[in-house]
Amino acid sequence: MIYGAGSLVTGLAPNLAVLLLGWSLLEGLGAALIMPAVVALVAANFTQRDRPRAYGTVAAAGAVAVAVGPLVGGATTTYLSWRVVFFAEVVVVALVLVLSRAVADVPGDRTARLDLVGTVLSVLGLGTAVLGVLRSSEWGWVAPKPGGPELLGLSPTFWCLVVGALVVWVFLRWEALLARRGGDPLVRLELFTHPELTGGLLMFFLQFLLQAGIFFVVPLYLSVVLELPALDTGLRILPLSVTLLLAAAGIPRLWPQASPRRVVRVGVALLLLGILVLMSGIRLDSSAAVVAVPLSLVGLGVGALSSQLGAVTVSGVPTEQGGEVGGLQNTATNLGASLGTALAGSVLIAVLSATLAAGVQDNPDVPQAVRDRAGVELAAGVPFLSDTALEQALADAEVAEGTARAVVAENRAARVEGLDAALATLALVAVGALFATGRVPVTTGGGPVPGPAGRRRSTPAG
Repeated sequence: MIYGAGSLVTGLAPNLAVLLLGWSLLEGLGAALIMPAVVALVAANFTQRDRPRAYGTVAAAGAVAVAVGPLVGGATTTYLSWRVVFFAEVVVVALVLVLSRAVADVPGDRTARLDLVGTVLSVLGLGTAVLGVLRSSEWGWVAPKPGGPELLGLSPTFWCLVVGALVVWVFLRWEALLARRGGDPLVRLELFTHPELTGGLLMFFLQFLLQAGIFFVVPLYLSVVLELPALDTGLRILPLSVTLLLAAAGIPRLWPQASPRRVVRVGVALLLLGILVLMSGIRLDSSAAVVAVPLSLVGLGVGALSSQLGAVTVSGVPTEQGGEVGGLQNTATNLGASLGTALAGSVLIAVLSATLAAGVQDNPDVPQAVRDRAGVELAAGVPFLSDTALEQALADAEVAEGTARAVVAENRAARVEGLDAALATLALVAVGALFATGRVPVTTGGGPVPGPAGRRRSTPAG
């Protein structure tokens, strides 16, 4: 309901402030509440054996959204209005509320009290760290960018990460203290003793880091480098959604007894292969068709991961703690997505700026006065611009035609270098993720079993 209210407010927004209230605040709160609830509801409505298939179906539904979203959004904003998109969300929310009556609810603990201190600390800690990561391309990671803000000679991003980590440490100490006092902590730290949960959360983090990085790079290539309209960009991303749907829904049905570790390992390998194929295909003379095969591979990889990780994270904890697991899962995915976007963006802009500056300096068609000026202005970083946008900017600045052509050519080459560098960084992360797959259990079939003092513990993963 909160998400639907946010969509309605956004659709009716008369100004930017109201739009941010509906889209950023209300829809953000609604989305944050939905994902933990989905995990808990799947855990409560399906047996241990059927959960992989259920989570695969949820992931498949997400794949359909990934496929339909850009197409519907692009067509609607092109031919109607962006407001129609948010009004349509209200209709979807109303339909979901009607259908939700067929789902068995998870009984809540009415005696539990909200951990206000823990909530504030977690929001401050994670929010500060994520803010620093998201602004890293503008501020720099450690050394401040020329002309950018600084604090004690260092980038604000560095201090955001330090302060965020310290606040998270205080949060963890508070949660442990509250649990010892018999209170209701926001996160029960004993959950992290379950290897299935920690392994699943780690892989969720890495999956969404890679996924967000790819989703950042590919649309930039299609919409900025190739200058495709929104609708065509959505069509080019469609192969990823189709293969994601097939893998997420098909693997649990065709191989219900498959080892989660093996499936996750294959999924990460497919992600890595898709990134490498995409790197080899992006060239100065490449067309939009070059993304079809690598995005298909990426879709298969993400689908394979999605078919297993949801069941893995809940397999070692009691069913009644599914909501807590869902909250941790949502946190891991959001952190991964934020870092993936920031990492790909930072590397792309850094390499683009350095390559363009070097190219302009070495280009004999660029006058010396322009080279000197470019050496200073490009040091702070350059935006990722299309040829059309750059040509217009140079024309507005009354740059000579020959010089403008040379700068556009250098920018075109620098963009490819930046895209390749961002993808190479993601490829290295994917290699690291292959090592991390060892944390995923071989099987989740045993599920939680009774433990000492009436508690439940996880069956050894093997």
